[in-house]
Amino acid sequence: MTERRPSTPGEILREEFLTPNDITQDELAKAMGVSRFRVNEIINGRRAITSETAVLLSKALGTSARFWMNLQVAVDLFDAERKLGDLAESVSCLLPASSPDFIVEMPST
Repeated sequence: MTERRPSTPGEILREEFLTPNDITQDELAKAMGVSRFRVNEIINGRRAITSETAVLLSKALGTSARFWMNLQVAVDLFDAERKLGDLAESVSCLLPASSPDFIVEMPST
């Protein structure tokens, strides 16, 4: 597990999309058809990206919904691993990694 928490989707949204392109939170909210409050909470790390929000962001910013979901999942997994700590380490694996049926990742679509 890495020591540094991944950047939140809101940080990426602000630093890589809004600021460099002079897009305001109001403009983004209007383009997405959501409230400015919702966008502000995402940017300030008080609201997670849902699949619906990921789709709306992808349409408004010309990205993929998967991009936004991957950012959120990275943060969620980091937080869960921190929260669980030693408990996760004590879980016994029932299927060895060498098993041909063992799934490490979801297949690409």
